[in-house]
Amino acid sequence: MSHLSASFDLTFPSFHLQANLDVPAQGIIAIFGPSGCGKTTLLRCLAGLERAPIGSMLLGKHCWQDEKQKIFVPLSQRPIGYVFQEPRLFPHLTVKGNLQYGWKRIGESVRRITFDQVVEVLGITHLLERRPSLLSGGEQQRIAIGRALLTSPRLLLMDEPLSSLDLQRKREVLPFIQKLESEFHIPIIYVSHDLHEIVELAKTVVLLKEGKVAEVGPIEEVFSQLNLRQLIPDNHLGALIDTIVAEQDQEFGLTKLAFSGGHLHVPHQHRAIGERLRVQILAKDVSIISSPPSFQTSVLNLLEATVVEIGEVNIEHPFVDIKLDIGCPLLATITRKSLATLNLHPGQRVHAQIKAVALSPEIHQ
Repeated sequence: MSHLSASFDLTFPSFHLQANLDVPAQGIIAIFGPSGCGKTTLLRCLAGLERAPIGSMLLGKHCWQDEKQKIFVPLSQRPIGYVFQEPRLFPHLTVKGNLQYGWKRIGESVRRITFDQVVEVLGITHLLERRPSLLSGGEQQRIAIGRALLTSPRLLLMDEPLSSLDLQRKREVLPFIQKLESEFHIPIIYVSHDLHEIVELAKTVVLLKEGKVAEVGPIEEVFSQLNLRQLIPDNHLGALIDTIVAEQDQEFGLTKLAFSGGHLHVPHQHRAIGERLRVQILAKDVSIISSPPSFQTSVLNLLEATVVEIGEVNIEHPFVDIKLDIGCPLLATITRKSLATLNLHPGQRVHAQIKAVALSPEIHQ
């Protein structure tokens, strides 16, 4: 598998980027972190828009920067597509003209993506003769993505492409972004300050903190770690689980989802049997009991679990995070009193009660 390896050391008057990356060049790789942590600066370095005096970048066998060897390939010579926060379309050209701008930038010998492919995948056939001023914000951004794709890039960089859109427009564009990697097999570096987008889209996540890579890896592994409270808000802290729609319970309006540890019951989803669905279970929505309750409970999702790890216990904080194994990682946030009452320790068999499951289609609601 091809890898993206990069290292940048760049100092500004009030900021120092010192980031090292080594990730599979596959799927959507999200860069996430608090405002001012260096997300866009890192993206600009990857593009060649910002030159780090101490830096290197390698995509597979292609070296685009190695300052030790005095190698630096400018953006104009890199097979990179770049999608900005704003669409930046040419107002005097039609949609077709805007798309052809990217298409004409490269020679026929290096074209790997066809005009018709992009038009079909992005669903924009009916827009080709319109001017940008007659398009919605979501439609404009789809055209910007199409223009970048038509340069047949080996790497697609997206800098908060949905930040200027309202909720409805985001919902329109997200499915198209999800299709890009599977349709064109181009690795995508996706920068966003919106954790909901990251949860829904990313395969790999890079968490930045003060210009440095704090965590990097498959999103399910990164989000199941206990040391993320400084990087992820409490209301987003929780494990991600990839599931498959197993059964529709029409009588009670429920959908049964299968995953590596068993099943989850959620409110009815308009999804086909066998369809994949990523869910997030927030740590605050998981409680722990030492044995199955002897009485009836309204909580539908009760799963056997093993205590894997206990987070830092701080006497100034009433809560503590617990990492569980239910066939995949699960996080629970409980009180210190509950920790003492249950006498929890790694290796202990318990049961996890899941009070709510956040589903991908609901993430933006």
